[in-house]
Amino acid sequence: MDDYLQRILRSRVYDVAVETPLEVAKNLSRRLENQILLKREDLQPVFSFKLRGAFNRMAQLSKEQLNKGVVASSAGNHAQGVALSACQLNCKAVIVMPRTTPDVKVQAVNALNAEVVLKGETYDEAYQEAIKIGKEKGLTFIHPFDDPEVIAGQGTVGLEILRQSQEIPDVIYVAVGGGGLIAGVAAYVKSLWPNIQVIGVEPKDAAAMTLSLKKGKPIELENIGLFADGVAVKKVGKNTFALAKKYVDAMVTVSTDEICAAIKDVFEDTRSILEPAGALAIAGMKSDINNRKLRKKTLVAIACGANMNFDRLRFVAERAEIGEEREAMIAVGIEEKAGSLKALCEIVGERSLTEFSYRMSEEDKAQIFMGVQVKDKNDRLKLLKQFEFAGYTCLDLSEDELAKMHLRHMVGGRLPAETYKRIAGKSKELLYRFEFPELPGALMKFVTNLRPDWSISIFHYRNHGSDVGRIVVGVLVQDTDLEEWKNFIKELGYPSWDETDNPAYKLFLGAH
Repeated sequence: MDDYLQRILRSRVYDVAVETPLEVAKNLSRRLENQILLKREDLQPVFSFKLRGAFNRMAQLSKEQLNKGVVASSAGNHAQGVALSACQLNCKAVIVMPRTTPDVKVQAVNALNAEVVLKGETYDEAYQEAIKIGKEKGLTFIHPFDDPEVIAGQGTVGLEILRQSQEIPDVIYVAVGGGGLIAGVAAYVKSLWPNIQVIGVEPKDAAAMTLSLKKGKPIELENIGLFADGVAVKKVGKNTFALAKKYVDAMVTVSTDEICAAIKDVFEDTRSILEPAGALAIAGMKSDINNRKLRKKTLVAIACGANMNFDRLRFVAERAEIGEEREAMIAVGIEEKAGSLKALCEIVGERSLTEFSYRMSEEDKAQIFMGVQVKDKNDRLKLLKQFEFAGYTCLDLSEDELAKMHLRHMVGGRLPAETYKRIAGKSKELLYRFEFPELPGALMKFVTNLRPDWSISIFHYRNHGSDVGRIVVGVLVQDTDLEEWKNFIKELGYPSWDETDNPAYKLFLGAH
């Protein structure tokens, strides 16, 4: 292991890679009270650091090996690195990728004229297939992490960090999958500045290095989470484990919600969107700052990839606020009587709602599912106490995976015909869509001006990040009051659409 400094200094990476900037994250630095620096490996030609190690390994192949070609297994970023390197070296490349690989990565590899083979559900299954193909066709296997020259190529990230830093960092945070990046970075950094802490970060559901370091040997996980697909590895490498054991100071694990929050943080500072694995180091850094109460330190986080599937952005946006603990998800029980919704809104006050779902119940009490923006965990607990003090029964769902993933989209339903007749009497349920301005108090204006004898039977609102909130409201209004209802809508001044005769409403929400 003593020759890694020389290997890194001799590495050939800049035929394909670029020296990426080390940028101050101003918003994060201000909020976290530390000097936060982002190493922008997401700005590489293939939007990931992986091409460094891939090219350094392939550049040292013999002419005969290059003529036969190479094979690699990858969840995406190493694949693109190998494919681009093969183009540069005029070499054939076969890439085996898990079937779960995001389309954006598969298409990127195809665009580089590599042959793509989709096999298995995880990296490890793809790895076995790549080894098999290599033996059958005489191709040289380019390991994504457990190869000394790949590790050395990744180590040039550490070389650049120290060269670019105006002051010596206190901590460098590195995402860990198979361990190639952290092995290379740690080997270089610790050779020059052993007092700099190097901390690895893994998802809680794919923490192979964390467990291996605890056990003192590489441990294979039975199951792994695939959200951060770029680090979804069941077992770390032999070489990478040895280097991590010698040089890595600590490991941090983070949740999916924390990763989503980190993606948002980087976007707010750079206007760039990292993939989940690419934001892993930032999520771990935030967790470590909170756990160790770090202040006024110089901290570097490697933003290591940006091959994000566009389809994932909706999920990331929904979960980011929860991961940052800036959204509370709460179930609140209210009495089924006029004015109860208004009283509830008065407690919410000036806080912005992110979601609000209600359907009139056949019981005396109805359950409301609501998302509310809060400042932090303490503010969330304060809001819960306010509800309880006012006599409401409430349940904090902010940590409940079932609620976050499914129940928030399933609140509602249809009332039985008898119950509807008993509750509605001579009233008719009207269904209207509204566009409210996304301003505190818009909802209060609606419920305050509503006539007390007009009961709200359906209410659903979800923040979509635009300047207007799209809301569905069901109201019980007697036929004799229809004209007054129309005047109410006109005076309210919000754009609205009558959906009472909408067939989808009749099918899924209307009374039986």
